[in-house]
Amino acid sequence: MINGGDTAWILTATALVMLMTPGLALFYGGLVRRKNVLSILMQCMFILALVSVTWVLVGYTLAFGKDFNGWGIIGNLDNIGLKGIGSDPGPYAKTIPSAAFALFQMMFAIITPALIIGAFAERKRFKAFVLFALLWSLLVYSPICHWVWGDGGWLKNMGVLDYAGGTVVHISSGVAALVAALVLGPRVRRESDRFEPHDVRLTVIGAGILWFGWFGFNGGSALAADGHAVNAVLVTNTAAGMGALTWLTMSWLHKGSPSVIGAVSGAIAGEVGITPASGFVDPSSAIVIGFIAGVVCYGAILLRQRLEIDDALDVWAVHGVGGTLGVFLTGVLAVATIGGAKGLIDGNVGQVGTQLVAIAAVWIYSALATLIILKVVGAFVGLRVEESEEEAGLDASQHGETVVYQS
Repeated sequence: MINGGDTAWILTATALVMLMTPGLALFYGGLVRRKNVLSILMQCMFILALVSVTWVLVGYTLAFGKDFNGWGIIGNLDNIGLKGIGSDPGPYAKTIPSAAFALFQMMFAIITPALIIGAFAERKRFKAFVLFALLWSLLVYSPICHWVWGDGGWLKNMGVLDYAGGTVVHISSGVAALVAALVLGPRVRRESDRFEPHDVRLTVIGAGILWFGWFGFNGGSALAADGHAVNAVLVTNTAAGMGALTWLTMSWLHKGSPSVIGAVSGAIAGEVGITPASGFVDPSSAIVIGFIAGVVCYGAILLRQRLEIDDALDVWAVHGVGGTLGVFLTGVLAVATIGGAKGLIDGNVGQVGTQLVAIAAVWIYSALATLIILKVVGAFVGLRVEESEEEAGLDASQHGETVVYQS
């Protein structure tokens, strides 16, 4: 039976998650140089429009359609154009319309490829971005989504625990970001270039919107207005706070001053880490996850800098590493009293092995598929703008628009 309260909560959560993509645009937009801020905003908003259509046409059925041929790899085409998806409950949610579930999951499909934008910021040709976003969302996101959450998905059948997207969203996008940064190569750098954020205020506002939207991201994954949703929101907020405090402290000790960007980055790292665990752990474990995510993701940024990989906005360090950490810790800290699943501390040693299989599978598939997509797109339209266009800025060279700032 359809439950009005559950439906209202999922529609609210959908709106919260939708807001995360414009929030991401502000978060990323403040971190790039002034001549590239419009390109970041455009890329995020373009993905919002693109995946809103492709998810309806074919993305949903590939992710959540009945398993094709029993392989556990991809959904069939029974729900193409959202055929059969309407006001009645579906197989994934018994108390809300199946269309509400499809709409909620659409927002996950939108923000995941948008996360990758931070890796190739300030240097990717817009034509290449369009083709990459289209192909990646259908050929990488939808299959991984089916593996983990789809009816008959092979990782779901193994018993992997991923409440709201540690594998599906964060590992897939974070690994893709690393591959994209390596394939495109570093930005052109002159002696005077420092690659400093042009407006940290935008980044802080964007981070606040992301923190706010994450309540829908994790809480909505309960698919009901119940205690599971409450716990997911509680542990999300707790991990975000602990991640912010940890990163801020580490950057303060390391660099001698408390960094504003460090504080908001730590909050995002904590939220990434708690995402797969939010339906399975209690608040005390959320503090542990937030602390470890803050430490490890901060260390991953230092490693990335030492290796001189130009992942411009540290997508891999926060989402790839943070997502990997979160999926692993879910297998350690899950307790049956919260979500019915047992992790290592609750006596289920094998759950850690299942989590590691999921981590390895998503890392390998996302890396290889992303590499192939980039090579194919590069062969047709070229991945990078010309050096002169990069120096002029993507706002002017790709979109013919610039922002005029009043002094």
